[in-house]
Amino acid sequence: MNPNGSPQSFLYNGSTPYWRDSPGNNVFTETSLSGFKFFFVNNQDEMSAYYSNDDPSIMTRVVLDNTGLLRYLMWDDGVHQWKEQWSVPKYRCDKYGQCGPYSKCNPDNINKFECMCLPGYEPKSPRDWIFRDGSEGCVRKNSGLSMCKNGEGFVKLERLKLPDSSIDGALIGTSMSSSECEQACLTNCSCTAFSSTNIDGKGTGCLAWYGELIDTLQFTDEGSELNVRVDATELAKYIRKSKGSLSKKRKLALALVSIAVSMFPVSFLAYIWLMKKKKKKKKGTVKRKVHNQSLHITSTKGSFEGNELKDSGTHPDLLIFDLSCIVAATENFSPTNKLGQGGFGSVYKGLLSNGQQIAEEEKMLIYEYMPNKSLDSFIFDHTRSSFLNWSKRFEIIIGIARGILYLHQDSRLKIIHRDLKTSNVLLDAEMNPKISDFGMARIFKEGQTQDKTTRVVGTYGYMSPEYAVFGKFSTKSDVFSLGVILLEIVSGKKNSDSYQEHPSLTLIGHVWELWREDRALDIVDSSIKESCTYDSMSGLAKPTQLTISSKIAETVMLSQVQTNLRPNWTIK
Repeated sequence: MNPNGSPQSFLYNGSTPYWRDSPGNNVFTETSLSGFKFFFVNNQDEMSAYYSNDDPSIMTRVVLDNTGLLRYLMWDDGVHQWKEQWSVPKYRCDKYGQCGPYSKCNPDNINKFECMCLPGYEPKSPRDWIFRDGSEGCVRKNSGLSMCKNGEGFVKLERLKLPDSSIDGALIGTSMSSSECEQACLTNCSCTAFSSTNIDGKGTGCLAWYGELIDTLQFTDEGSELNVRVDATELAKYIRKSKGSLSKKRKLALALVSIAVSMFPVSFLAYIWLMKKKKKKKKGTVKRKVHNQSLHITSTKGSFEGNELKDSGTHPDLLIFDLSCIVAATENFSPTNKLGQGGFGSVYKGLLSNGQQIAEEEKMLIYEYMPNKSLDSFIFDHTRSSFLNWSKRFEIIIGIARGILYLHQDSRLKIIHRDLKTSNVLLDAEMNPKISDFGMARIFKEGQTQDKTTRVVGTYGYMSPEYAVFGKFSTKSDVFSLGVILLEIVSGKKNSDSYQEHPSLTLIGHVWELWREDRALDIVDSSIKESCTYDSMSGLAKPTQLTISSKIAETVMLSQVQTNLRPNWTIK
């Protein structure tokens, strides 16, 4: 917390500000949970903030991860996992100084660039703004004109996150009216803006800035007022503009009232006719309407306007983004947004203007961003593996199995992934698994059950023998990979690991040896032994009791019998 100007909460990346809360507020006030209390102390002796919960049965924690995301989590005992209540920063505009000095960032500008100069200012580098880079910010228009007792005034902006007050801001008084605050700023030629706002612990205060106005954000509904100092020329423009706007509004209101009165009888009859017609309408009309919504698709994840989305021409659920949208989302493919390197190109994290996080690779495939990264980062990490008890691991196994079943059977096209492994299973915020990286996938034609290639691709250790040796692949190839993933999830060990008793064995060979010695349950990861039962684990260990869906279980056993891994197995 920085006490300068007005108390503000900060996240720093080293010594560089990464995110900032609004002056006078605190991030913990965002939650509206029952029993949650936030306390802020601001007096001559101390400045501090803390929170508590009245219900001792509710466990909460605040976590700052290595990506710079601050999350408030609550333990859900019903599903045995942490549920996110809120997190910051959420959106592109939340990043500190996203649009540079003397500007404001508007996350609701879906069709336009989110950066806008404050009144009386213009882009410092117009060329950069064309390419949606506002980091240089804005500079004063008419910089030759004096703003010191030369007819200048203030333009009021509403619903804002106020600029950073720790740099050039100061609380110049408490219990001051807005007009008193304005006069105090006006008499000081260095004052660039002021705000009469509520300050926690101080009541109503007059907050003034004497230099750069940076990290200002436009809110949709709530927020503070900021009065920006402009010269006499600029002030006259805004006065004319506001008068013209009021005049237009009055004329429009009178016109609307007149039209409404005259059109009421017609509208009433039309309403009755439409209601009768609606009852006769068939369900097929709804389907046609949805199909035609190619330029404006609304879903639970937000809205995409025309310049961000083009008609795919193939399927209404296939979203195709304009290149300029992706350039903006990834900050021109900034190295700071690079997530990693895949077999087919680099992967970048992006943020669409509606707040949806995405990841994409070199060939412009766009995926929903998975904040918990890949499954291998959990199960092979001694610290993080403790977060995945047996119940959660079993849910992940079921989720992967359902995904494979969809690709092989329920999808419109039969898809063979060919590179299933724990690093290609991504986890969302709720730890739900999502199969990713389809760069090596093949689509089978109708009726096709098998194919052959002379170029074997994939990851050794997860490949089925008939694919690794002969290049033959089918749905059973993916199921073999699922079996390896299943063993890794249960054991917490990589298939490539070696073992003291038999250094030449892989995990599959090690499990086979334990099976022959009737010690199959010895493979269970020590971190989950307390959370699992013999029956549930043995269900995965015995081929006749696989507790995945019946179709997947049948395919697993057929695949492994065919590849002669278990010559003594029988299918019952």
